[in-house]
Amino acid sequence: MGLKCGIVGLTNSGKTTMFNCISNTKAAVTEFAYSTNKSNIGVCAVPDERLTHINTFIKADKLVFANLDLVDIPGLAKGASQGAGIGNSFLADVRLCDALIHVLRCFDNPALPHEEGSVDPVRDIEIVDFELQCKDLEQIERKISKVEKAAKIGDKTAKHDYEVLKKYKEHLEGFQNVRTLEVTDDEHAVVADMMLLTEKPVLFVCNVNDEDAVTGNAYSEAVKKYVEENGGEMLVIAAKIESEIAELDSEEDRKAFLEDVGLTEPGVNKVIRAAYKMLDLISFFTVGGKENRAWTIRRGMLAPQAAGVIHSDLERGFIRAEVIKYEDLKELGSELKCKEAGKLYVEGKNYEVQDGDILHIRFNV
Repeated sequence: MGLKCGIVGLTNSGKTTMFNCISNTKAAVTEFAYSTNKSNIGVCAVPDERLTHINTFIKADKLVFANLDLVDIPGLAKGASQGAGIGNSFLADVRLCDALIHVLRCFDNPALPHEEGSVDPVRDIEIVDFELQCKDLEQIERKISKVEKAAKIGDKTAKHDYEVLKKYKEHLEGFQNVRTLEVTDDEHAVVADMMLLTEKPVLFVCNVNDEDAVTGNAYSEAVKKYVEENGGEMLVIAAKIESEIAELDSEEDRKAFLEDVGLTEPGVNKVIRAAYKMLDLISFFTVGGKENRAWTIRRGMLAPQAAGVIHSDLERGFIRAEVIKYEDLKELGSELKCKEAGKLYVEGKNYEVQDGDILHIRFNV
C-alpha cells in the first residue's frame, strides 16, 4: 500500500529500541542525544492469528503476513521548528508519514538524564505538538498570503479558501492540533495537499521500566488521563523487555519469557496492530497452493481494487470474487463445508471487501 508509520519522540525516549523490536532493520541505539541525523527505514510483519489459524484448515508451504512500513525519525528537540536539534530534517520526514507512533519516556534512570531535567510525558507530548503546530502554522500563513490578494478583488474561490485557511490558522494559534478541528470535506480539500503535521493520527506509546510492563505506572497514568481528555489512543510497553523477547529465536522460549514477566504476547504486537488500525487498513486472505497470504487494503476498497493489490491483471480482467468469511471457515473447518453450507458467496465489482475475507479472484485477460 505504500503507507508509512513514523516513530517519533524526544531524544532518549526509547523509540529506536522499539523500532528495532518491530522492524526487520536494526538501528544503532546510543545513550547520547542527537547521535543520529538520519531516519531509519524498516518493514514489519503485522501479527494476525487468523492467518495462522487458516493454515490449520488449508495447508500451504509458507505463510506471508501483511507488512507495514516504519520510519524511525531522529529524536526531536524543543525548537525544532526553528532548526534546533536536527530541526527541519525531522519535520520533513514526519510530513512523509501517514500516521505517527509517539514514544514517551515513562521511566526513571539517573544514568540517562532527561533533556528537560525531569520525566514528564505529558509535557513531552506538548513539546512535540508545539513544534508540529508551529510548522503547520507557517505553512497555513504562507498559503494565506497567496490567496489573500485574489480574495480581496472578488475571486470567489480564493475568498472561500481564505476563510477556510483563517479557520485553520485560528485553531493552530490556540495551540490545537489540526486533527481536532471539525471541518467539512469541502473545507478539508483546501489544505489536503499540504500534508499538515498535526493532522496525522497519533498513537501514544508509554515506555516504562521492566517492573511496570503489566500495570503501568504514575507516568503512564498521567498520559492515560491526557488521552481521555484530549482524544487519541495509548499503549504501555517496556522497550527493554521487548528487545529481549525479539532476540529469542524459539517460539517456546518467547512464550516462557512472556509468562515469566506476566504478559500474554509481546507489547510490540499490540503497537503494530494499533498502527494498522489507525491507518484504516484491513487484511484479506488468499489461500491454497504454495502460500497462504494476508494482503493489505484500505477499508472501503471494492473487490476489483483489492484484486489489483495482488496483480494489476486481476483488476483489469476481474470477473467475480468468491468469498468465504474467516469466521465461517473457522466454524465449519473447510472450504468444501463452507460451500455446502451456502457460506461461499459470489460477489461482483461493487462488493466492498471486509476485514478477514478469504478471496478467490476469477478473471480473464
